[in-house]
Amino acid sequence: MKNQLLLLEDIANVGRKGDLVKVKAGFARNFLVPQQKALVADRSVIKIQARLKEERAKQSIEDKKDAEAMREKLEHLVITQEVKVDPDGHMYGSVTAKHIVELLSQNGISIERRMVSIDHSIKKVGTFTINLKLREGIEAHFNLKIEPDEESGLAMAAKQKRDKLAEKPEEDLEQPEEESKEG
Repeated sequence: MKNQLLLLEDIANVGRKGDLVKVKAGFARNFLVPQQKALVADRSVIKIQARLKEERAKQSIEDKKDAEAMREKLEHLVITQEVKVDPDGHMYGSVTAKHIVELLSQNGISIERRMVSIDHSIKKVGTFTINLKLREGIEAHFNLKIEPDEESGLAMAAKQKRDKLAEKPEEDLEQPEEESKEG
């Protein structure tokens, strides 16, 4: 059986502040009501709904302005992260949404982890476009450049140099044979 509740704050995939919603009894009893995110809807609570809707409209305007300002900040932002990689260029570990939130906070931008929209963690070196879903449906993106740290970069360069040297003697051996056939 579903309970009708008045939401006191925005709840993802349920509703917005001031909405009357029907949710399953367990969700209401175990989460929404104890954490004071909703009230059981009765006559006295429904009178509060108009005031909550007004507050939500004001908050919505403010959130939209903040989100658009943040989108402007992020538009041309490129963040570089150095990571450890093996000589073949594979990362040890990965860059996840949690790491992205930490990188943005180091650059003075505060967002929540749920706002970061990546399909899977980043496990290779390169430049990636990170999409963010900000408040009020505003979407933004920035570029994240993953580079090997200095020590790993030197190891990669040394391996590439060894690989080139390993290929070169084979080429040198083939050329004298051709010359001896001609002569």
